[in-house]
Amino acid sequence: MKLLTSLLISACLVGPALAEADLKKGEKVFKKCKACHQVGEKAKSRTGPILNNLWGRTAAAEESFKTKKYSKALRKKGEEGLIWNDETISAFIENPKKYIKGTKMAIKVKKEKDRVNLLAYLQQYSTPEAIEAANALEQ
Repeated sequence: MKLLTSLLISACLVGPALAEADLKKGEKVFKKCKACHQVGEKAKSRTGPILNNLWGRTAAAEESFKTKKYSKALRKKGEEGLIWNDETISAFIENPKKYIKGTKMAIKVKKEKDRVNLLAYLQQYSTPEAIEAANALEQ
């Protein structure tokens, strides 16, 4: 039910792209991310922070991930007020080093459809309310 509600809210906010997302394909794309990130009930920070409750989170603010592990560039963006939402996450994962010069994140998700599927997959681990609020923010 949480997943369905999340996807319905996303569909209203970002249009048909996320409404047509394929969660299985998103999970497959996430396999690239698994070397550094985890999601789910038992997720732990690794080389990168956990991605639970990502929507609405300030960049470089995951409490279980030691602040010093974040790049200076990402911490600065967080201090400047960068909030993760559909737009900012998609832009970041498309080309992290272009979006935030100096970030440690190296994996790119170049294809838009892959990004849409990945975002839909990750949204399962954020609340619908957080997704809605984050997507209502202008960055």
